[in-house]
Formats: sequence, structure tokens, C-alpha cells
Amino acid sequence: MESSLEFDKYRSELKRMGICVIIPTYNNSKTIQRVIDGVLAYTDDVIVVNDGATDDTSKILQQYEGHVEITGYSVNKGKGVALKTGFKRALELGFTHALTIDSDGQHFPEDIPKFIEAHRQNPEAVVMGARNLAAEGMPGKNSFANRFSNFWFFVETGHRMPDTQTGFRLYPLKMVEKLSLFTTRFEFEIEVIVKLAWRDVPFVSVPIKVTYDPTERVSHFRPGPDFTRISFLNTWLCILTLLYHLPRRLLKGGKIFKLIRDEAINPSESNLRKASSIGFGVFMGIVPIWGFQLMIGIPAAVLLRLNKVLFIAAANVSLPPMIPVIIFLSYIFGEPFIDAEPIHLSTIENVDLSTIHKNFVQYVIGAIILALTAGLGAFLLSWASFSMLRKEEKHHIS
Repeated sequence: MESSLEFDKYRSELKRMGICVIIPTYNNSKTIQRVIDGVLAYTDDVIVVNDGATDDTSKILQQYEGHVEITGYSVNKGKGVALKTGFKRALELGFTHALTIDSDGQHFPEDIPKFIEAHRQNPEAVVMGARNLAAEGMPGKNSFANRFSNFWFFVETGHRMPDTQTGFRLYPLKMVEKLSLFTTRFEFEIEVIVKLAWRDVPFVSVPIKVTYDPTERVSHFRPGPDFTRISFLNTWLCILTLLYHLPRRLLKGGKIFKLIRDEAINPSESNLRKASSIGFGVFMGIVPIWGFQLMIGIPAAVLLRLNKVLFIAAANVSLPPMIPVIIFLSYIFGEPFIDAEPIHLSTIENVDLSTIHKNFVQYVIGAIILALTAGLGAFLLSWASFSMLRKEEKHHIS
């Protein structure tokens, strides 16, 4: 239990650091008062955003007028809008950072000192609370959704985080202000951290406690529509990653090259698995399902327990500069299998995506054969290279 002197210290430190606490709320009348009171023990700089609550939330908030900043609107617009509203107000009030905490009672304000310490050591970072996903009482759907989100966050940013769905976070507001954010509901918390990572904002995590009391906690997450929106968002973010952010990281400071190198020499994986990851990546990069290679290939790589970093690196064989080469070779490989008027390409000049329409069947057959051939070749070459250059632990089983 914190003493009054310790609470005063935290109040002073949060104010000096320019940190406020934002509490978005919608129909959490059973828990909102306890959350606000818990936060007020650490700071008076609190912004509550009433996201169009229709229960007793508005009545409860009236008793805090003059003690906390209360803002909001009469019609529910979603957690994303509530957070953006809170960020905007925090910037207007001169704060540089915002600590967000959910109003459903799952988080413990007593964990605020952990964020203070993490911010002291990493003043430019996003600090993410990390829940114990194996804890008793954690809903199974939450654990699955978080693993799903963590995986796609890694694919889109190259960062590994233990909990990307937590609402207990510390944001650098100046960096958030620079972002173009279009989502409005739960998926907002994915969009904002991905785009902050794309701007090279560092991330750190701190362990936090969590509780799920079914008698008082009200969750507004709707598995069907919300999971669909999250899936559409991840699809769009993956496209942007493939077309821009992955090539950018390849060229910036050698970060991806270092990651690929580290994964290549990782002693916990066999040479066979590493070579299989590269071969499968090359295959998926060439196979004629343009725009869906990673969407299909990454889950398949996870299912097959392949090295995801090596798979994604190899799948980028189909980056735009290589597309004419792949199309040209696909027509060459497919020509022997077409009896009626095959397309004869004698030069790669002027080959582009429109060339595919000249004889689509020839292209598809050739692309599949090319994908199988190139994938097998990449596998054999990688396996031979790893076997010569990398010592494999004898006890390791692939």
C-alpha cells in the first residue's frame, strides 16, 4: 500500500513529466467511479471522455466536475473516437504524454508507478502494459485475439510485443498528433501503435495486473463485427507494409538485414527448417495469387512452424522491380504446355502486369511451375549453404 508521501511524489513526478491520464468510458457505471478514484490518488490531471453513455455514467461523472476534465458527446462513436478526443484535449491543455486506462475495472491504477519508471528510462517510447495472458480468469477469446494481434503487429512492424491489445498505455502525444488515423473503434488501438512504429517510435512493455469480474465488467467488444474490422485493418496495413514500409526498413540502417541475419544463425532452429522457410517464401512470392501471397503464406508458415522472418524475406522476391522478370519467366515455363497459339516472348522489354492478359492460362501454368522450381531451388541452395556455413546442434530435432 502506497503512503501519502509516495502518492505526493508520484503526483509531482507525473506533473513534471507532462503526463495526464485519459479514461474513455461507455456504459461502465459499475466501475467508472472506482477507476477514477484510483487514478486520482496518483494525479489530478485526469481527462474522462464520455463516449455517449446511456447508463448512469453521466450522473456519476457530475460529482467530479471541477476535479477532473470531463468531455464527450451524446451519441456513442467508439473507443477510437474517444481516445482521439482525449488526445486532442490533452494537447490543448499542454500535456506532452497521455496514459490511457480502461474504465471497465480490468486495470489497476496501482500499476501507474511502473509506467512512470519506464517513461523515466525511455522518455520517447510508447509504454505498453503487458497482461499475464495465462492468468486465471483471462477469457479464452482474449488470449487468442491477443496472440493474433501480436503476430500481425510483428509482421507489419518487425517489433515483438507481448500484449498489443492492452488499453493501459503511455503515448507520446506529439508523435500521435502527426499520424493520420482513420479507424474509430477497438481497431484504433492497433492502427495507432503500428503507425507509431512505422515512425520509428520505440516501444517498451511493463507487466501489469488485470482482473475480469463478470458481475461488474461490461465489455463492448463484439466478436463478429469488431474482429472483421480488425481483419480488414490488418489486410490494409500488410499491403502498406509490403509496398512501402518493408522496403523502407530494408534500406534504413540495415535493421531488417540484421534481423534476417540473427534469424539465420538462430541455433534453436534446424538447417532443414530454415531452408524450408526460404524455399516456401520464394514459392509463395511467385505463385500467381498477386496481392494474397502474404495473406495466405504467413498463416501457412505459422501452421507449418516455419521461420516467419526468413519466409517473409524470401517472399519479397516478388517486389515490384522483379515483377517483369517473374512474368517473363512464367510465360517461358508455360509455353510448352499450351497447344493453341502460345505467347512467344523473346525479350523482357515492355513486359508488365498487363502482359498477363495476353494468354492467362499460359501465364498461370508457367507461374506455378516457376514457383515450384524456384522454391525447390531456393530450398536446396539454402540447405547446402546452411550445412556448410552453420553448425547445427546435434540434439536439435526439426
